[in-house]
Amino acid sequence: MLTKPIVLIGPMGVGKTTIGKKLSRRLGCDFLDTDQLVTAEHGPIPEIFETLGEQKFRELEAGVVAKALNSKAVIATGGGAVLNGETQRNLADAFVVYLSTDGKHMKSRLSHSKRPLLKNGMEDWTRIYNERKPLYERLSDFEVDTSNTSLNETISLICEKLEAQ
Repeated sequence: MLTKPIVLIGPMGVGKTTIGKKLSRRLGCDFLDTDQLVTAEHGPIPEIFETLGEQKFRELEAGVVAKALNSKAVIATGGGAVLNGETQRNLADAFVVYLSTDGKHMKSRLSHSKRPLLKNGMEDWTRIYNERKPLYERLSDFEVDTSNTSLNETISLICEKLEAQ
């Protein structure tokens, strides 16, 4: 039984949703994806960016993250959720796992992406990841480098760390 939520943070395309779903099944708890929650409440993310702008999207995202953190669940956040100060403070009450990467597999993962911040593809992804990396590192309780780690190994490493808590 979880005593607090497990929050997955990291760059776009690193696998937070895929890992989160499998981790929640392994732990026998709910899974919440904050991007899906934003979409369900406010519509498609690209449209929010286009019509309301990134700042408004971040406000909507922060509200969804705050609600999700009230659940004892595995929560996959959007890559930029950590940019919000309120979200940063709220993460102190969760077990935060940073899914890092060397970026070598990102091009194929993002090739058909319609993410509003990736208009210049990998160039944008690399710049954004490098800007956010210090936040991911500072806010996390545990880091798993997903670059050369299988999905099952990643899940096992997280579970081992949780058991040691």
